[in-house]
Formats: sequence, structure tokens, C-alpha cells
Amino acid sequence: MTETKQLTITTETGRIDKALTQLLPDYSRSQIQQWLKKDLVQVNDQPCKSNRKVVTGDVVTVNIPDPVTLDLTPEDIPLDIVYEDDQVLVVNKPQGMVVHPSAGHPNGTLVNALLAHTPLSEINGVFRPGIVHRIDKDTSGLLMVAKTNEAHESLSAQLKAKENLREYIALVHGNIEEDEGTIDAPIGRSKVDRMKQAIVEDGRPAVTHFTVMERFEDFTLIKCRLETGRTHQIRVHLAYINRPVAGDPVYGPRKTLAGHGQFLHAAVLGFKHPTMGEMMRFEAPLPAIFEKTLTELRENH
Repeated sequence: MTETKQLTITTETGRIDKALTQLLPDYSRSQIQQWLKKDLVQVNDQPCKSNRKVVTGDVVTVNIPDPVTLDLTPEDIPLDIVYEDDQVLVVNKPQGMVVHPSAGHPNGTLVNALLAHTPLSEINGVFRPGIVHRIDKDTSGLLMVAKTNEAHESLSAQLKAKENLREYIALVHGNIEEDEGTIDAPIGRSKVDRMKQAIVEDGRPAVTHFTVMERFEDFTLIKCRLETGRTHQIRVHLAYINRPVAGDPVYGPRKTLAGHGQFLHAAVLGFKHPTMGEMMRFEAPLPAIFEKTLTELRENH
């Protein structure tokens, strides 16, 4: 049963997420930020975001959800490891695999597989050890994984400073006439469907650069380079310009091509090694279903 707490701000002023971390020491800041995203926190009976500033006298109501029991156990699941040393690991995640356990996916995830292979950093909490960044369940491709806390801090700092390289290959509906372009539109939770992300005025800055690789009769193959890393960024941005990713079950028309999810692949990943300092760059080939679909489109073009 959900527990509701009502708290009055006295000395814990500033950002609401930081204030609640002080007021509710039994919960992590990441947990509190999740509650804020799910509208489980109100200030003076009004929903708020994690950057809301609270002042003395504000009344904060928190609806603390029931804890979800997850069993995080190592699982002997094959991994396509592209690179590994004592600090980092680069893995080519298959389409259909969830990155880390959650209430809807308690096992069979990439984290379960990684735990059976190697120790991981502890910075991101119990259920996301080693995970520096994520890609969607139905997106394939490269992920960097931290094996030590030192590596995790370095890789996270690079992400924040936009110093790493992340390039995706996407097959989208329709014809993109421009050879290249940039989509600069803020992304946040949809005000219509809380399960979706959307372009919203008060969203977080999001920038995607794209280059056309190949054109077909009803589709375009493009390369996307992320400048920021918002949830579902490429999928939301491409749907925004009316060129949704083929096979995307959330932001595009369904079942347009035979496949098991969106035709979106994290093809290139680059970062500075956490301890050696050298720039490293990795590539992963397109999944077989993606290549097969391109071959068929070329034959019919």
C-alpha cells in the first residue's frame, strides 16, 4: 500500500530533489527523482519537477510507492563483447534485450548477463551496476559498461560534457530530401500520454544531427549523431519531423516492415579511456534482420 508523507520545509531549502534527500535519508536521490518524474511529489498541492526550488514553509506531499522486490542474480546469457579490459567493457546488445532489471523485466537483462561475466561498478545502484548509459529494449548496438567506480565517474563525466561519440543508423519512413540536418527540440514527458516522451516547451535541451546514407521508394536510411542523450531522443525527434523510425511501436506506424522492433542500431561508440586517457572508437555491424530488410528494399527500389 502506498505510503503518503507530508513534510514542511524548515532549513532544507533549494532544489526539491536535494531537499527530500535530506528529509528522507532512507531513500536515494535517484529514487526521489523517479518519484518526481511520476508526479508522486507535490509542493503546496501542486506537481513539481526535480529542479523546483523549495523555501521555508513549503508543504511537500510525497506518495512513496510500494517497494518492488527484484532478484538480481547473475545469469549465463551469451554476450557479444566488442572490447574489455580491467576498467571498461563495450558490448553489442541484441535487439529485444532489456538493459537492466525493472518491475516489468525482473531478469534476463544485460545486467544479469554482465554479472555472470565480471564485477561491475556500484555507482548506479543495486539494479543498474556498471550501466553508464542505456539504449531501448528494441534498439540494438553498442553500450559502454564500467567495471570500476573510477571508470564509471570518468565515463559519466564525458557524457555530461558531450565528449564522447554516439552514432546510430536508422531506417525511417518517407523521403528526407536534405542530405544532412539538425533537429534541435526540447524533450520531456508527454502531457497527453505519460508513458511517452514528446517535444515540449519546458523539456530538456535535445540535439540530434543526421546524414542521409541511402534513399528508397518509401524509406530513408540515415546516420544520427547524438549531441545530447534524452530518453527516446532519436525516436521522438524523427517522429517530430514526420519521419518516424520504421518498426517503432510507440512513435510510428506499426508492423510496416517485418522485424522485432524499431530499425535503430547504435553503430558507433567512442570515448576516452578512463585511466589510459586515449580515445577509443568501436563499431558494430547491423543486425541480420536490418541487413536483410535493406537488401529487400534495394531489390524493390
